Amino acid sequence: MSVTQLVAGANCPVPREKLHVEVLLSPAQVSGAEVDISAFVLTATGKVRGDDDMVFYGQPRPGNGSVAFVGNSAGRAEFSVDLPTVLAGTEKVAFTATIHENRTNFGAFTSLQVTVKNAAGQAVLQATLPAKGMVESALILGELYLRQGQWKFRAVGQGFAGGLKPLAEHFGVEISDPAPAAAPPVTPPPAPAKKPISLSKVTLDKAKPRVSLEKKTEGFGEIRINLNWNRGQAPAAKSGGLLGGLFGGGSNKGMDLDVGCLYEQRDGTISAIQALGNRFGSFRSDPYIELKGDDRTGAISEGEWLHINGQQWQTFKRILVYAFIYEGAPNWAQTDGVVTIYVPNEPPLEIRLTEGSNSLGMCAVVLLENVNGALQVNREVRYFRGHQEMDQTYHWGLNWRAGAK
Repeated sequence: MSVTQLVAGANCPVPREKLHVEVLLSPAQVSGAEVDISAFVLTATGKVRGDDDMVFYGQPRPGNGSVAFVGNSAGRAEFSVDLPTVLAGTEKVAFTATIHENRTNFGAFTSLQVTVKNAAGQAVLQATLPAKGMVESALILGELYLRQGQWKFRAVGQGFAGGLKPLAEHFGVEISDPAPAAAPPVTPPPAPAKKPISLSKVTLDKAKPRVSLEKKTEGFGEIRINLNWNRGQAPAAKSGGLLGGLFGGGSNKGMDLDVGCLYEQRDGTISAIQALGNRFGSFRSDPYIELKGDDRTGAISEGEWLHINGQQWQTFKRILVYAFIYEGAPNWAQTDGVVTIYVPNEPPLEIRLTEGSNSLGMCAVVLLENVNGALQVNREVRYFRGHQEMDQTYHWGLNWRAGAK
């Protein structure tokens, strides 16, 4: 099947079916440049209808899920767009790239490439946008659009020097500026308006290891915790970089990096949720934590997920989220692991698994604590030989024995 090649400004028709849109950066990583890839679902006015028309890592499947963020890794992001089921009034889906906090511009990259695949996974078109000389830190890469009953894709390449804010406002999205300190109001303030959704994640590191989310009478909703890591690296692979891991062939066995948690409830109940021992839990009933499947090779682009029922936050005292190498990974540096916490109406919280030791296969990543109803998130990133040592360090008190999947 021939693949249509597009340059900026060119367009071609696409089949009206479920499409997959892949964005690749070249090179995959640039020092100091953290790139976020998003999609905006637009009406005939070129504007979004609301928060559900923004699709990105922090809101991967909003609305009816017809446009979804299905995964990312270094230098790559992928979306699915089910054209027959997009909401009525949708006439365009724009794909964008922004550099976090405008730390550099896209001139630091060689090119950006968008590939559209049909329902069978076959590439039907490819748009390559040269990046050399670009001074912008936000770009509209391309767009699916409806014209006289026919869906088409156009390569765009339009840039915004101001980064995320002007790009988002171009699509009718409100981006809040940091508020300056203000004197106490003379009159009582009005009821707070609905907080606009944030597209910017917060990274917890040594300099900023903790955040606290204020108590909510309605609870915290569905708290989603994702573990993702670099795929396809075999124990003997010492070179080739991230692109080698993404596209390299061969029969190398993928690593198995698992996520789990220890939990303590206010009534004194203590236990664990993890794939080992088939302790997957339950979201809708006690213990209100559920492990969504087990990715043994990294073949699932979304990684592994823990879901916590934030409506039941009052039942918890603390939850320790951990990651451990079950098999196949020689060291933590090679996993390039990252845990991201998604709480409704809050910016995503990201914790990177850095500073690991080759001899320690267990990492206590983040501790969630119920502090008078608030959700306090503490970056831990502490490494141990195994479950027992970690348990003793955090004074959990469980009895551990060898298990298997």
